[in-house]
Amino acid sequence: MSQSGASRLAGSPPLPGGSLLALLAPEPSPSPPSGTPSPGPPPALLEGDWEGREELRLRELEEARARAAQMEKTMRWWSDCTANWREKWSKVRAERNRAREEVRQLRHRLEALTKELAGLRRDRDRPEERPPPAHAPARLHGQPGADGAEGEADPEREPVRDVGAETPQKVKELELMENILTSKQDESWEQRGPRASFARQERSRLLWEDVSVVEEDATKVTALKLRLDESQKVLLKEREDKLALSKNIEKLEGELSQWKIKYEELNKNKQEVMKQLNILKEIHQDELGRISEDLEDELGARSSMDKKLAELRVEMERLQAENAAEWGRRERLETEKLNLERENKKLRAQIEDLEEVLARKRRQTASALDTDLKTIQAELFEKNKELADLKHIHAKLKKQYQEKMAELAHANRRVEQHEGEVKKLRLRVEELKKELAQAEDELDEAHNQTRKLQRSLDEQTELSESFQVQLEHLQSRLRRQQSTPLFGKIRSARFGPDDAGDGTSDPDEDEDLQIQVP
Repeated sequence: MSQSGASRLAGSPPLPGGSLLALLAPEPSPSPPSGTPSPGPPPALLEGDWEGREELRLRELEEARARAAQMEKTMRWWSDCTANWREKWSKVRAERNRAREEVRQLRHRLEALTKELAGLRRDRDRPEERPPPAHAPARLHGQPGADGAEGEADPEREPVRDVGAETPQKVKELELMENILTSKQDESWEQRGPRASFARQERSRLLWEDVSVVEEDATKVTALKLRLDESQKVLLKEREDKLALSKNIEKLEGELSQWKIKYEELNKNKQEVMKQLNILKEIHQDELGRISEDLEDELGARSSMDKKLAELRVEMERLQAENAAEWGRRERLETEKLNLERENKKLRAQIEDLEEVLARKRRQTASALDTDLKTIQAELFEKNKELADLKHIHAKLKKQYQEKMAELAHANRRVEQHEGEVKKLRLRVEELKKELAQAEDELDEAHNQTRKLQRSLDEQTELSESFQVQLEHLQSRLRRQQSTPLFGKIRSARFGPDDAGDGTSDPDEDEDLQIQVP
């Protein structure tokens, strides 16, 4: 399980910084086409990007949780394994202690049995070391007790209990039998002498006394025989006990050898178990170290990833705010540009109207006004030229603005690649801001110039109106002068009598007259 958890940890796809930046960074907005106001980035795309990033982040969190759960499972499995090994080791230790206790008890029993066997052997060897003093006379006199004792003697010379207490009584009995035999021999010798009767009586009295003593001794002998039988039974029982004890000793020795073999096997198993336990402990320690290192690495990577996410979110919010501000400025500039175009169209229409009016007036007015009109036309030409220059400057500024917007979009795309480029792009954006400010200043100057042109056009219209008024006034005066004879005199004096009869007048001459009249 630990190997599977480690393989899963090693096999999980790491997220590089570039891919994470590519996922989290906003997509560069395309530059709008010239001439039409471009709206901002659609909110549906941003919401989809945010949802994808949230799903990716949730997936990464689920993978991290799954890895943590796998690590917890491996830790639990290792703890269960260690608990099982400890339980097995405690059972083996208890069995070893039990076997040691049984071996100790068997040793105590063996020592007790060996001591008892040594005591029995000492008890058996003691009567064999003593020589039997009274067996030969008993055999000579044919005593049944001696024959019975000799007939019942064990060829293995088993030890007899209370032998030291029974031997004095046997010695007394043997002495009594010897006295009887000696008295019989003395009686046989005294029957041949003169004092036979007296001696016979004396001997009979002594004999009866000896018989009473012998009867008492016989009762004692029977008691001794009973005790001897009991001692023989006891000896038989002790022999059976000794055989049973020897069998038990052999059995215990066999069991002891088996227990020694088992003890050696247990020692070998214990050593093998200790080796396996040490190996498992080392493996467990290695796995724990590896898992702790993996956890620390993953926690460090996760913390760094969270920091990067936070920084990227802040940077993205800032870039979105700047982008929104740029969009607002661009829309404002577009609206101002449209307003300027409308005003230019109006000015063009007004200029065309003024040109038509001036052309009509040029046809109507005198040649004196031609110079003024030429100057006005020159001024208008200059103004038109200035307007053309302004249009050219505006087109240039528009082109520069489009280039700057393209560069800004390219800079926004390059934000995803590297943070150093982001700093450079910030500086570039600041330069673009300065250039935009300069462009705005130039546009303001253009607006001021258009206003000046508007004022000059207004002044020209006022001048044309004043000229129209003066023209009407001069025409009225001319009509009045034509109605008076003074006009004919002046005309005849000026042009001569040949031209006096001509009733028609040239409009150019009328214009000259209108100009000359104060």
